[in-house]
Amino acid sequence: MQFVGFTKNDFDTFNIEGLDARMKAIEERIRPKFREIGQLLTNELSVSIGEEMFLHIAKHARRTVNAPKDTWLAISGNKRGYKQHPHFQVGLFDDHVFIWLAFIYELPNKEEIAKMFLKKLKTIKTSIPNDFVVSQDHMKKSATSLKEIDLKKALERFRDVKKAEFLIGRQIAANDPILTNGAEFMDVVRNTFETLIPLYKLPYK
Repeated sequence: MQFVGFTKNDFDTFNIEGLDARMKAIEERIRPKFREIGQLLTNELSVSIGEEMFLHIAKHARRTVNAPKDTWLAISGNKRGYKQHPHFQVGLFDDHVFIWLAFIYELPNKEEIAKMFLKKLKTIKTSIPNDFVVSQDHMKKSATSLKEIDLKKALERFRDVKKAEFLIGRQIAANDPILTNGAEFMDVVRNTFETLIPLYKLPYK
């Protein structure tokens, strides 16, 4: 199975007006690609992590009026869901692709995870490249490079603020040629996840 890459048409999905019309385009244009990417990555992550991982593709089921501004696949160690667990994501906004290891606000033990990360702050800083970026809210496009962010402050916020999140990984602009080359893009995703697997495992050591 060979993923062919993303096209301008995929990103244009998020310019379509109306919930039903945009959801139809997501189903037809993007989800087949997510299934391809997800099957490859789920198998590989299961081997790398040493436990069975499961693919989840965002359904946007709660939406009744507003069309989604982004969509994604998630891979977690739980078959039934991913939001209450650390998980890996690949997804699209209208202007970029995101590749995340995500710890979002639904995590029941996020305070304990944040404390563990704060203890290992130096290790995290030295093991993850400076060009990786951090987001504190998965619903927003904005992210800050590891080089520029005050990581201690971000993790303290993740620990102390109920709705705060911690997502770390890479963003690739929609016009970056690498997105049209499926093999090269998958190499970037694999490299990103391999770099982040030790962080994924850290709370469970």
